[in-house]
Amino acid sequence: MNTMATGGSRAFAWQVFPPMPTCRVYGTVAYQDGHLLVLGGCGQAGLPLDTAETLDMASHTWLALAPLPTPRAGAAAVVLGKQVLVMGGVDEGQSPVAAVEAFLADEGRWERRATLPQAAMGVATVERDGMVYALGGMGPDTAPQAQVRVYEPRGDCWLSLPSMPTPCYGASTFLHGNKIYVLGGRQGKLPVTAFEAFDLEARTWTRHPSLPSRRAFAGCAMAEGSVFSLGGLQQPGPHNFYSRPHFVNTVEMFDLEHGSWTKMPRSLRMRDKRADFVVGSLGNHIVAIGGLGNQPCPLGSVEGFSLARRRWEALPAMPTARCSCSSLQAGHRLFVIGGVAQGPSQAVEALCLRDGV
Repeated sequence: MNTMATGGSRAFAWQVFPPMPTCRVYGTVAYQDGHLLVLGGCGQAGLPLDTAETLDMASHTWLALAPLPTPRAGAAAVVLGKQVLVMGGVDEGQSPVAAVEAFLADEGRWERRATLPQAAMGVATVERDGMVYALGGMGPDTAPQAQVRVYEPRGDCWLSLPSMPTPCYGASTFLHGNKIYVLGGRQGKLPVTAFEAFDLEARTWTRHPSLPSRRAFAGCAMAEGSVFSLGGLQQPGPHNFYSRPHFVNTVEMFDLEHGSWTKMPRSLRMRDKRADFVVGSLGNHIVAIGGLGNQPCPLGSVEGFSLARRRWEALPAMPTARCSCSSLQAGHRLFVIGGVAQGPSQAVEALCLRDGV
């Protein structure tokens, strides 16, 4: 393991797991009872898969699961007790999917559930108190959606909630207190700067100040009452018609208590310009992993913004440099799964916090 001390008895290290049996990008991931599930995604032929596999974290072995009833890529997944609910995504015809399916872990089989009211890809999902909230998405007409729905498992039904003020798909969502925060996303090929919050008790939306800069494929994370928006691909403005999109190392931070954005000075920008990367909150750091930058191949560099020291620090590099990865946080591990190296990747690696290194 490649390690780096964080200034205490803990250190960041990469844990490398056996590769997935199936190469994939845009796979859907879930963590349930010591098992990492990887569902669907796009394979080497570029078509959505029905393949479902699980990594037993105790034995470090992969098992094939019953295939997804609907092959799909880029679906959303939520764990509800002993079942994993998979919804939306795109099918083999590149059309958005309405199908919702539940994997029953104890029985090793799939069951169909009430479909989404509209087929959608890029749906943002949040689980709270056994209810699943599905926000936005892109429909078959390619228009961004503003719908908000909540799934009630007991009745196997979707109920409508007040729509988002800004329709979008592929947004970042965070649950903080009794609010769901929705940041960014896209409308067609254009990045969205809206930042909005849905109060689950009052069932009302609040608009917060928008992101200071418009960036596609940025990374977002929440930690210690602040929301961070990092990096991305900046589109040229209308006055720069002939200039190309360019990678940036921008860092913008929203303080939930004060309700305002801070654009970090040049000295506090990320060390590397990157887009389409994994971001998470681990060990009092906001971490940025891999992605695409100004090199001809994906980045392997990793950096962390120390919330205590207010600076970016180099962390151990990825064992397998990749972009377009699926990711999932489970305890003190941030899993980075599949994605693109030269082609679709089989790599499963986790940035961990290790004690007493």
